[in-house]
Parts: sequence; structure tokens; C-alpha cells
Amino acid sequence: MLTKRIIPCLDIKDGKTVKGINFENLRDAGDPVELAALYADHGADELVFLDITATVENRKTLAELVRNVARVINIPFTVGGGIASVADAFVLLNNGADKVSINSSAVKNPQLIEDLAKEFGIQFVVVAIDTRTMAGKHIVHTHGGRTPTDLGTIEWAKAVENLGAGEILLTSMDHDGVKQGFATELTAIISCSGSIPIIASGGAGTMSHFKDAFTTGKADAALAASIFHFKEIEIPALKHYLHQEGIKMRL
Repeated sequence: MLTKRIIPCLDIKDGKTVKGINFENLRDAGDPVELAALYADHGADELVFLDITATVENRKTLAELVRNVARVINIPFTVGGGIASVADAFVLLNNGADKVSINSSAVKNPQLIEDLAKEFGIQFVVVAIDTRTMAGKHIVHTHGGRTPTDLGTIEWAKAVENLGAGEILLTSMDHDGVKQGFATELTAIISCSGSIPIIASGGAGTMSHFKDAFTTGKADAALAASIFHFKEIEIPALKHYLHQEGIKMRL
């Protein structure tokens, strides 16, 4: 059995780490470089950096900040936001990213997934899927959750795997920031219908929520932000708890 992963997420706006509820009402959560160093030191398995307004503002990810974060960590580092081409991804790779995360650009141009996989390998390509329930259906959203599409979440997850995604970062906008637990049912459906790793995101509030993500949700990794940023849960204690609950962790 592969070990499960705990992944802190740095949502970046104007060079600062922020966090909101349901993708809205953002508040300052600290310096991204300091937080990154802390998480690497505390045993995080990976780190995700999302420049959450890059697509909306029609600009590229903050490459210098990516480089500064990469310098202080020794764990796999995924970067997303404003990546629309192989050239954009190459810039981030050269600045310390190990993987890139694409969302809006993948919906707009699915060929980009295949192009990135061919250029760098599927392990480099993470497709982020922001999903919200609308009229009883799971619907993909783009542009930082602002724009609903006509894509069903489960169908899109299958499509991105077929195009060459190496991993899916699945964020439930309905659950995001409310700390009532991950969208385990949807996560399990997507995990069981494909063969690539699924990162559960959105809704972590207690240690048991992570256990639920890995057991009921069948996730390979679980991502959270505010509970780590504001020290509501410490990563070493979380990993010890999960280990005690029979979930294989890297301690």
C-alpha cells in the first residue's frame, strides 16, 4: 500500500497567502516563503502553490515568488495559476516547480494537457478541478471558481486522465473553508473510476476529516490550507493520528 500524503496549500493573491470560505471573503494568512519552510520542516509530504487570481487578471504566475519558495523546501512542489502553454510551464520548472497545476487553461484548451505530458511526462501534470453542485449536478468551474462551465465533474475527470494528466486536484467549492469535511462521496466516485492519484481538497476541519478522505473518499492525498496556516491542526500530530488509525503515512 502506498503512503497517503498530507499537502498544505498556499493560495496566493498579490504575493501573500490568503484563505476564504467557498472561494470568497479572502483574508491574509501569512508570508508564503515562511509558511513553506515551516511546512517542509514539519513533515508535509508535498506543497501546492496556487496563484489564485492569475487567470482572472490575465497574467502569468509569480515566478520570482515560486523561486523563493522553492529555495526553502525539500519536498515536491506543485505550482498553478495562469499557465496557458508549455512555455509557461517551462518557466516555472526552471524556477523550482516539480509539477504544474492547470485548471481554466485545460478546460479552454484540453490539448494543453497532452502537450505538457508529452513535453515533461505525466508525473509533471496535475489537473485541478474546482467543482460546485448546481441543480443537483457536479459542475466544473474555472477562473478561480467564478465561472461555471457545461462540463460534468465526473466526466471531465475521466477525460483529463485520458489526455495525460498524472494527478487530479479535486476541490469542492461547496465544502471549501467551511471545515465540515471533504466531499468524500464525489472523491470516491472519481478515485474509483480512474487509475491516477486523486488529491482531496476543500472542507478539512478536524483530523477525522482526513481519515474520512482516505478511507471513505479513497483519496491518495488530502490538501488543506487554513487549518494549517492558523495552526488549528499541526501536521506532525495529524500524521501521528492517521498512523494510529491504521493509515500508512510517511512519518
